[in-house]
Amino acid sequence: MQRRTFIKQSALTTLSVSFLGGTPWHGKGSGDKTLKVNGQRIESRILELAKFGRDDNGHGYRVAYTKGDIEGRSWFMELMKNAGLEVAIDAGGNIIGKRKGKNQSLKPIAFGSHIDMVPDGGNYDGTLGSISALEVIEVLNENKILTDHPLSVIIFGNEEGGTVGSKAMVGSLTADALRMKSQSGLTMAEGIKGIGGNPDNIQSCIMNKGDLHAFLELHIEQGGILERENLQIGVVQGIVGIERWEVTLEGFANHAGTTPMNLRQDALLAASKFIIAVNEVITSSTGNQVGTVGTIAAFPGAYNVIPGKVTLGLEIRDLSSEEIEILFHEIEKRATAISTASKIKISFASRPVSKPALTDKGLQQIINTSAQSLGFTTRFMQSGAGHDSQNIAEIAPVAMIFVPSVGGISHSPNEFTKTTDMTNGANVLLQTILTVDK
Repeated sequence: MQRRTFIKQSALTTLSVSFLGGTPWHGKGSGDKTLKVNGQRIESRILELAKFGRDDNGHGYRVAYTKGDIEGRSWFMELMKNAGLEVAIDAGGNIIGKRKGKNQSLKPIAFGSHIDMVPDGGNYDGTLGSISALEVIEVLNENKILTDHPLSVIIFGNEEGGTVGSKAMVGSLTADALRMKSQSGLTMAEGIKGIGGNPDNIQSCIMNKGDLHAFLELHIEQGGILERENLQIGVVQGIVGIERWEVTLEGFANHAGTTPMNLRQDALLAASKFIIAVNEVITSSTGNQVGTVGTIAAFPGAYNVIPGKVTLGLEIRDLSSEEIEILFHEIEKRATAISTASKIKISFASRPVSKPALTDKGLQQIINTSAQSLGFTTRFMQSGAGHDSQNIAEIAPVAMIFVPSVGGISHSPNEFTKTTDMTNGANVLLQTILTVDK
């Protein structure tokens, strides 16, 4: 247990050093605390955007590349233009709105999120960060403030379908991925083309390390920690890595009525012991790691046949790749013991998803200082869900701000964040940007 803790802390220390010019950020707040966002404007725009892609029963289906997504993007781009931004769509389908700074030789400070949703999803996931990014521009315009750095509002394309737009932006969207079907029914390439991108010249949207001064993303927590602890702002330390395995358990299918219990090689019985073992391993040490067996299929799948084969889907998430590896090896050991006792063959096929992406420590401190200077309570925490920021972390210092989700509900029509909490988060975003600019 001590070894695990050490590795996790070492990974956090090693990987979260800011690479921007080799100079660490400083946590001093220098923003104008008299500047405030308009919370009612944020809320009204979220409700307006929610109308795009909504069905007759009031459920949201603004899935990327669908009619609702295209209409919502068009509406959002019009707002961006009205706010004086120079708006364009890159080859990956990302909407980028640029605002000039006093010193155009400085690298842009970028911020934003996404507006696409999962099928029958909620109105706040991604949308809050996108609309709040626009709100920051509106406040600066209204107060006639010109930042030293240029500013870029980025609305990523198809976040929910696999952070497609941000992957394109950092050069990790493969040709195979472009041929994959999206949730809209179109291939990724067809979808990107449909929203104004150019999949045939996808490399033209690639940004290099150092092209952005920083990237900031405001987001709902999508969990219940902040609400449960009665806290207002989450300072995100990083986005967890996700590793998956397809687990196959092979026994022997035989007649369920004529085979004695002590002579069975029941793959499903062994699978049940394996699932319990996964939970025991994951919960055996301190930390925020999570492990899940989320899929199961038994074969041949008949009442009167002992299951001869079972396939499971195992997933582990943590901020440390080393910790994930340690946990998996512990699970392998437990699987070996189950295999021996049950006379069942157990094998694992790796299906990696994403590596951990740690946020910049200096930016974390600026967010924390900005929040506390506004009188908000804060908590350093990890993100158990994926975000575009994890890809942008490959090319720029990134940071994320979380605000509470009521009931910890997300990816659901019942997803909700209070106007007060949205306003708090947007004000922290504003103050953070002003501080980073100086």
